[in-house]
Amino acid sequence: MNTPNEPNPPVLPSPEEIAPVREALERTLAELDRILLGRHELHRLVLAGILARGHILLEGLPGLGKTALVKAVGDVLQLDFKRVQFTPDLMPGDILGAHILQTAADGRREMVFQPGPVFCNILLADEINRASPKTQSAMLETMQERSVTLLGTTRPLPDPFFVLASQNPIELEGTYPLPEAQLDRFLFRVLVGDLDPETMTDILATRRHGEPPRAQWRMPAETLRRCFDVVSRIVLPRPVAAWIARLVAASHPDSPLAPEDVRKYVRYGASPRAAIAMAEAARALALLDGRPSVGFDDVRAVAVPVLNHRLIPSYQARLDHRTPASLAESLLAAVSEAGFDLPDSVRVG
Repeated sequence: MNTPNEPNPPVLPSPEEIAPVREALERTLAELDRILLGRHELHRLVLAGILARGHILLEGLPGLGKTALVKAVGDVLQLDFKRVQFTPDLMPGDILGAHILQTAADGRREMVFQPGPVFCNILLADEINRASPKTQSAMLETMQERSVTLLGTTRPLPDPFFVLASQNPIELEGTYPLPEAQLDRFLFRVLVGDLDPETMTDILATRRHGEPPRAQWRMPAETLRRCFDVVSRIVLPRPVAAWIARLVAASHPDSPLAPEDVRKYVRYGASPRAAIAMAEAARALALLDGRPSVGFDDVRAVAVPVLNHRLIPSYQARLDHRTPASLAESLLAAVSEAGFDLPDSVRVG
């Protein structure tokens, strides 16, 4: 029985509720795959991040379709989309909005708030690491509280609201690396890799100038709301939650659970926000597969994009060419799902 201060547990979604939602999500994935070729796993991960109501950082070289992907997501989901090109001279007011002195019809002069581009459903922060720290910090409230506070007045952002940001990992001149506090607000950091030759051949043969086609199917707004409702009721079994908690605890080098690679190569581990992100993203993947509860494989599929921007590597890691993503893989391999290590004689595989 629940105590008076405990909320009622969510009602487990029925197969009848899951089936139409999963069908709509499969159509969404199919449409994204048609618009942008050869990116199925990336599309699946980005859609899971949207369902988990998280912000996503897309990192990759120029010309890999990061901006096109964000535009396609906004188009297919019928969400209000705005793009801001981040540059060193971009000011907070250019994103958040500002108060402008205007003269009313009766002659009175008053300050009127003009909303900035952040007042939308999907904000594409293009090359976010090119903006100054002052402008980057203006995004902190929008990403966490989903609101904007100016001159003592707090204004909520539209619901839903997502920041999908891009950055180029090889350019250093004129860039300002995102601080750890801001990186932690991103649900995923997704590394966008190169296309294979077969996909590149298809693009060259079917896409003039590489332009993607327009969406032919779009998800109705009511269906998207239903998706958010169902994913919020996906069950996270306690053993899976316990594994997530152990993974995050073991990411800290001073933890007794930390494996050898973490002790040697990690300076600082993941925050509790990482555990919450892992749980919510795993719920979204379970829904994409049509299941009412989260499994260990769902956590395994989202753990690296959740952790690879939250593990702060040591100087020794850089010398030994160990990336945060490889350290996250080591963490997954070292921390047992069951909570204890089996003897080698009874290990499977």
